[in-house]
Amino acid sequence: MSAYFSYRPADLSRIPLRAQESHKGTFGRVLVVGGAVCMSGAAYFSAKAAYRTGAGLVRILTHRDNRIVYQTQLPEAILSVYGDDVERDKAGILDAVAWADVIVVGVGLGQSEQAKRLLRLVLSAADVPLVIDADALNLLAADGELWGLVTAPAIVTPHPLEMARLCHVDVSTIERDRLTAAVNFSEKYALICVLKGHATVVSDGTEARGLGDKHTLYLNRSGNSGMATGGSGDVLTGVIAALIAQGMKPFDAATLGVYIHGLAGDAAAEALGEYSLMASDIIDHISEIMKDCHEE
Repeated sequence: MSAYFSYRPADLSRIPLRAQESHKGTFGRVLVVGGAVCMSGAAYFSAKAAYRTGAGLVRILTHRDNRIVYQTQLPEAILSVYGDDVERDKAGILDAVAWADVIVVGVGLGQSEQAKRLLRLVLSAADVPLVIDADALNLLAADGELWGLVTAPAIVTPHPLEMARLCHVDVSTIERDRLTAAVNFSEKYALICVLKGHATVVSDGTEARGLGDKHTLYLNRSGNSGMATGGSGDVLTGVIAALIAQGMKPFDAATLGVYIHGLAGDAAAEALGEYSLMASDIIDHISEIMKDCHEE
């Protein structure tokens, strides 16, 4: 097994500097694809976390029934919608994909046939980095042929159960050796694997990419038990996507994003306690980590 590395507070200086002579387009465009009917929360968490982490523009592509929800919850976001027939709205979907510098797909997407068709469209059209999470992972696990559509640089962010589905093994097998599970998966599909959990693991699939004879492997040291709460993973996707939008390479964004996410969770737990921590609290404390990053 390859050696791993971890971050410490001084590594927050890796966050891209912000030029004062800039505009909203300078800091990148994040597209969040998700939010099936009655599942709007996940995409909201991801989109707001992207803004809090510094993205210049965030666009949510969601079912039209969520329009009022998102316009009320996050008026800063651009909103694109589709209806009950994805093919009928294909032009608008492809326009949103073409607009983006980085795409989050899967958060609250659902696993319906419509969700699968939407995922196919996004994966087929995307030529910018993808952060693939949640229901998109479950759809990929159920239909392996979808992997053939992934040609853009990709980051997958499974929790252990999703990872077990992707690998077609039981959860205990994943938990027995998380480092090996992440490395093997990243190598098999030539992507970046963020295996979430206590001490999240990030592997880059180096060998499969033909870039060297060793994997680059990160083991996270930030975070706490309060972050084991609904929506926490959706926040992480937004953090990672925002760092990519601001110019970081996908692997650096994945590892630093995991670290920032954990630090924000630690700050939230210090303020509220681990029992009471919610995903929205993690978002609220991202600014605490970001504001002094270069002073660290």
